[in-house]
Amino acid sequence: MFLIGPADVNVRYIGIHNFSSRVYVSVLFSLKCSLMEETIKDLRLIMERFSLRMLDIPEDIFSSKTHPAKWSKKEVVGHLIDSAHNNLRRFICGQYESTPRIVYDQDFWVIANGYHGYSKKEIIELWKLVNGQIVRVLENMPSENYAKECNTAKKDVQLHALSWLAEDYVKHMKHHINQVIPGSFDISYP
Repeated sequence: MFLIGPADVNVRYIGIHNFSSRVYVSVLFSLKCSLMEETIKDLRLIMERFSLRMLDIPEDIFSSKTHPAKWSKKEVVGHLIDSAHNNLRRFICGQYESTPRIVYDQDFWVIANGYHGYSKKEIIELWKLVNGQIVRVLENMPSENYAKECNTAKKDVQLHALSWLAEDYVKHMKHHINQVIPGSFDISYP
C-alpha cells in the first residue's frame, strides 16, 4: 500500500479508482519528481538573478537598520545563509537518519555569525555558494528519499517530508528576498 503524506497535498486528486495500484503509484511518484525538479529549477534561478540584484544595492542601504531590534538587509541575507545551513543538514541527515530533529534559534545564529561585519560581496557570495550546495544535494537525492521525514519543531513534534521542506525552503527564501528587494515575489508566507 502506498500512503500519501503531507508532501503530496498538491497531487491528492490522482486517486482514480480504476487505476491499478502500480499505475497510481507511478503517476504520483512522477508528479513528486516533477515538483522537486521545479523546486530545484526555481532555487537555481533565484540564486542567479538575486545575487546580482543584491549586489546593486548600495552598501549603506544594505547595511542600515531601520530599528536596533530589526535586521538590516545584510542580516536578512545572513539569516537566509543560516536557514540554508540548517536545511542542508535536513536534506542530508533526513536521508539516512530516522526522523532527525534539526532546529535552530534564528536570532542567535545571526548574532553569532556577526553578519553585520561582513562586506556585502562576502555575504552574497556565501549565500550563493551554500544555496548552490543545496541544489547539488537535492539533485543527487534519490526520489525514494523525498518522503523521508525530519522533525523541525523546537518543543513538540512537527514532521515534514524532505520534498515539502525543499518547497518550503524556496517559499521562505522568497519571503525574505522581498524584505531585501521589495516586490520581488508575489507570495505570502506564514
